[in-house]
Amino acid sequence: MIDISMDMEQYDCPFIDTTADHGVAFSAIHWDFDTSRRELETRMVVEGGDRGQLSQGLDALREHGNMHDYTLLSRRDDVAHIKTVIDETEAMRTIRRNDGYITGPFYIEGGSEVWHVGFDRPRQADDTLAELERDNEFDVVERTNAALPDMQDLVQNAGAAMTLIEGCEDLSETERETLETAVSSGYFESPRDATLGTLAEEFDVSKPAVSKNLRRGQRKMIQRVVDALDELE
Repeated sequence: MIDISMDMEQYDCPFIDTTADHGVAFSAIHWDFDTSRRELETRMVVEGGDRGQLSQGLDALREHGNMHDYTLLSRRDDVAHIKTVIDETEAMRTIRRNDGYITGPFYIEGGSEVWHVGFDRPRQADDTLAELERDNEFDVVERTNAALPDMQDLVQNAGAAMTLIEGCEDLSETERETLETAVSSGYFESPRDATLGTLAEEFDVSKPAVSKNLRRGQRKMIQRVVDALDELE
């Protein structure tokens, strides 16, 4: 498999147009391509420089000519979660015509988009890049040839990675915030830059309470790390 990461500027992409004119960034968390309609459905996290910039960016995206469907799923301060449906872009059409496929999430900011695309054969990748150069501006950030053993390692280690992710999801909001603050404030450094007392003041709770939250969070994460190490072995 040939895996290519590229920084792409598309002239018919509503997300790129929006980030070129407004202080917002888009991160795709789910995408699905409808081959019959030749439309791309995505669920995006949108981040704005502030609440005003987010509002302006969402308004511009909703009114874009290449936007077929737009739904605001949730919003909090300067971050939103949206669902969209857009036409297949020319660059996307070129990649699909050469049997290319998406291998990672999109990230769009400042008028360009980071793409991760894959091809089964080097010739397919070379032909696609040559075609894309005619009508698009892009830079190849990285190109790797993944041999079968590499892909096997990726599949085998994916389970360990998911174990760690699930461990993070197991944390309560209080446990997560306590661990993050303890790390960032230097509680786990030697010598310590923070104490239970400073953490307790930060969260306006007692020392036993903050200690309890730390122990719970550490216990959950340590168990997940041990499980992940077993899967790696």
